[in-house]
Amino acid sequence: MRILTLVPGGIGDQILFFPTLETLKEEYPKSKIDVIVEPRSKGAYRVCPGVNEVLLFDYKARNGLADYLNLLGTIRDREYDIAITLGQRWTVGLLLWLNGISTRVGYQTDSSWFITNPVLLNTEQYAAYMYHDLVKGLGINVSTPPIRITLPKEDINWAKVESSRLGLGDKGYILIHGGSSRLAQLKGIDKIYPATKWHKVIDDLQQKQPELPIVLIQGPEDTEWVEQMQENRPYLKVTSPDDLGKLAAMIAGANLMLCTDSGPMHLSVAVGTYTIALFGPTQVSKLLPPDSDRYVGIQSPTNEISDIQPETLLQYIWRG
Repeated sequence: MRILTLVPGGIGDQILFFPTLETLKEEYPKSKIDVIVEPRSKGAYRVCPGVNEVLLFDYKARNGLADYLNLLGTIRDREYDIAITLGQRWTVGLLLWLNGISTRVGYQTDSSWFITNPVLLNTEQYAAYMYHDLVKGLGINVSTPPIRITLPKEDINWAKVESSRLGLGDKGYILIHGGSSRLAQLKGIDKIYPATKWHKVIDDLQQKQPELPIVLIQGPEDTEWVEQMQENRPYLKVTSPDDLGKLAAMIAGANLMLCTDSGPMHLSVAVGTYTIALFGPTQVSKLLPPDSDRYVGIQSPTNEISDIQPETLLQYIWRG
């Protein structure tokens, strides 16, 4: 059996979809499961071993007829038995129908005309649960497993070498990720906590636990943020993993992850690191697992992330 899953969105969306992929593999252990994702999200599947092939399609681009015909050919060549789509565009359903895929699972909407097995869309829940609801379209009624990833051995080894390079020692370290993707900024979604407020948190940590290193995660778009963070604080260390596996390995070794709503936050949940995340316009209840004291979300009272006071974050850090 061959199963195709179509998962638009960024790295975080892919990680939140991992439990669905895990359930599909458990229910159909001999199947080959492929995913179609946006180019920016391909790296997520470095830590998801159950996927056979990662195919690329830019769902959000202004795709013309030629783009859809190319995708049509890619899908047809692989002769899928089942297709599951997170997207709600009727054009995707049409594409799957044109390919002759007999079982087409998707959310029930006003335009889900080409979906054979529609599933009710419940957006008022943790996103991993919402995505996992799609397996109900195949008659599968099981609980959503937790997000799990598999770290390549080479990435674990890289993290050990990186920890040595940074002089982190054996007492652990605190990681801070405060970046925000350029796409989020273009959409006007404010996920960057001001460096001046991070400084108040860092100064308190440094005063109370000076022996515990603090490490900043620097992604491709975080250069300016890191420079602001290191101003007058040369003791802050910086790590720049070049893929998701290495980043996850560094997060797995941390005592504490401080971050904003982001892909690294979902990685932190996946590896089980104690996490405190700051939320502005996005909602804690939809992006962190419920009923867990290991993953704490602090929601801005105004939906502006900058309005979260450092003292509030410090209360959660020291409450244990």
